[in-house]
Amino acid sequence: MTPSFEKPSPPPNFRTLDLNLLRVFDEVMAERSLTRAARNLSLTQPAVSNALRRLRDTLGDELVKRSGQGMAPTPRALTLWPAVREALQQLQEAMVPSEFVPARANSTFVLAMADATAAELMPGLVETLEHEAPGVAMRVVPLTTRDPRRMLDEESCDLAVGYFPSVLADLTVRAQNGEPMPFMHQRLYDGEYVCVMRKDHPLAKGPLTLNRFCAARHMLVSFSGRPFGFVDESLASLGRQRQVVLTVNQFFTAGQVVANSNLLTVLPAHFVRVTGIADQLVLRPLPFDVSPVHVDAVWHRRSGQRSAHTWLRLAVARAAAKAFTP
Repeated sequence: MTPSFEKPSPPPNFRTLDLNLLRVFDEVMAERSLTRAARNLSLTQPAVSNALRRLRDTLGDELVKRSGQGMAPTPRALTLWPAVREALQQLQEAMVPSEFVPARANSTFVLAMADATAAELMPGLVETLEHEAPGVAMRVVPLTTRDPRRMLDEESCDLAVGYFPSVLADLTVRAQNGEPMPFMHQRLYDGEYVCVMRKDHPLAKGPLTLNRFCAARHMLVSFSGRPFGFVDESLASLGRQRQVVLTVNQFFTAGQVVANSNLLTVLPAHFVRVTGIADQLVLRPLPFDVSPVHVDAVWHRRSGQRSAHTWLRLAVARAAAKAFTP
């Protein structure tokens, strides 16, 4: 018996594709509900269902399936959606450009950053809001990762500020290879990290040698809770290691703990002055070389094309320049 093979579906013809189907697809993916998508689009639910059916026929994929009270996307839909959403937003911005006027705006921006970064930048940003954009609000959410690209892609935040060495290295490689660059970045300042201990700590007198540093008990600020950071990477390159007995996820917490214990920690030097307890702490240079700690702003390219986002980035850059000008 001669085996039969199913004839593959022809590739979709973009020239005949109704772009309105993509608007429906984007709304369904965002809401995970036909009812809410229909409401947002001012369409009936049957009209949304019909549009999805036509797009399914064109692409040869189910795209979304019912799951409980909502809709679950297929792998193909998850792959397709970011490109569709970005294209629609770019088209809207090109056709109806919106001029951001800070004095009249009532926007809300979400910034992801660690507490130490927020303590250094937010005073300057608040001053900018008070003088330039009194109707604008800002929300700061915790930065819990060294790779904020997923947060930016999912629009959980507008801008991420922090130390992202692996992200910048990956973006550099992509740029050199001529690959698309969905994320952009801007250097804000260079951070100097120092060893911090309480004022009457046994190691507060005399030089802090590498041996004394490694023999002490340490606390690490770790967003993930993993007891290994860039300081430990530098020590490992020397064949040395330290004893991390505590991890916390906030720099302010670290400052309070070392002020009341025999633990050592490593903090940004600029941050110590805004802790409110600087007079209780002693700072010592690290007794070994560490890689430069660059603090960058990272954002998604689709957001960066909006005039409001341009204003936000300039405001953050001004706040950083003010905070780190001698």
